[in-house]
Amino acid sequence: MIVWLNGAFGAGKTAAARELVDFMPGSTFYDPELVGNGLRMMLPRKRLEQVSDYQDLPSWRRLVVDTGAALIAEVGGPLVVPMTVLRQEYRDEIFGGFAARRIPVRHVLLHTDETILRERIAEREEIPGDADASESVRQWCLAHLAPYQAALTWLTTDAHVVDTTGLTPRQTAQHIADAVREGAGHCDIVQTPEPRAETLAAGVLLFDEEDRVLLVDPTYKPGWEFPGGVVEPGEPPMCAGLREVTEELGVRLDEPLRLLVADWERPQPPGYGGLRLLFDGGKLSSAAAREVLLPGSELRGWRFVTESEAAALLPPVRLSRLRWALRARERGRPLYLEAGVPTD
Repeated sequence: MIVWLNGAFGAGKTAAARELVDFMPGSTFYDPELVGNGLRMMLPRKRLEQVSDYQDLPSWRRLVVDTGAALIAEVGGPLVVPMTVLRQEYRDEIFGGFAARRIPVRHVLLHTDETILRERIAEREEIPGDADASESVRQWCLAHLAPYQAALTWLTTDAHVVDTTGLTPRQTAQHIADAVREGAGHCDIVQTPEPRAETLAAGVLLFDEEDRVLLVDPTYKPGWEFPGGVVEPGEPPMCAGLREVTEELGVRLDEPLRLLVADWERPQPPGYGGLRLLFDGGKLSSAAAREVLLPGSELRGWRFVTESEAAALLPPVRLSRLRWALRARERGRPLYLEAGVPTD
């Protein structure tokens, strides 16, 4: 199990986490900031200059999950993780990664009144003996108060909130331990096991009256996606596409699907690749669109988009697949792709 302590800089996450280890026998303190520090030492300066925060590095988010899973395999017991994460898509990616490994996450938000936060930040000496560096860190913490306030809408819905105003770190840890024992903070996110071999997946393109295509926003991975999923053993791919549309959107399609694209996706660690099929599911009427019901643990949102709008939402490999699927739909015949490129 992961006990993830979130909150603004200055909320007392690290101090509470170290105390919490005493209240949870067999638990281990795990600081993802060490992963970020390691990447700062290993990555080329040019790459680091492209981001303002190491959390923006996909490698950091991936390594946080991989390292956490390795620690649990090594020592067993819960991991206590103090880490501010204010972008919901990053939270989804990291917690979804743990869920895919069957590691449950308890999300706890340590909330403190902003006046108290500012006082705590002003009093912090981050780097003893280096006044300028400490002041730089304090200013960085203060600059993140506004993003924290903006993130409270989803944080307070997602996490169990502990108000740390007036509490010592040990008292905060006691509150967290009691809440975790009662099941608070359970993160209800989809648990999709990571593939161990090449997979066969079926996606379905649905269109509105303006010929815009429907995309969905998964909670468990970055970037938007088509409705669909992995074909189960012994399941016909078309049936899998129909099943996924019903499960993900609450929409039942009566007509058979028409194949648009078969795309072989090359293995690229940590992914195994496999065959990706895209089917034409036809037009979704306005009435049917109003009945779309998403599984909150799996999909955050959906929308109809033009091809150009899709370019800002889909990762490159899915965008290429969509573009060729749209060309196949226009031509009235399916296309076979290898790594996103037609073979004829």
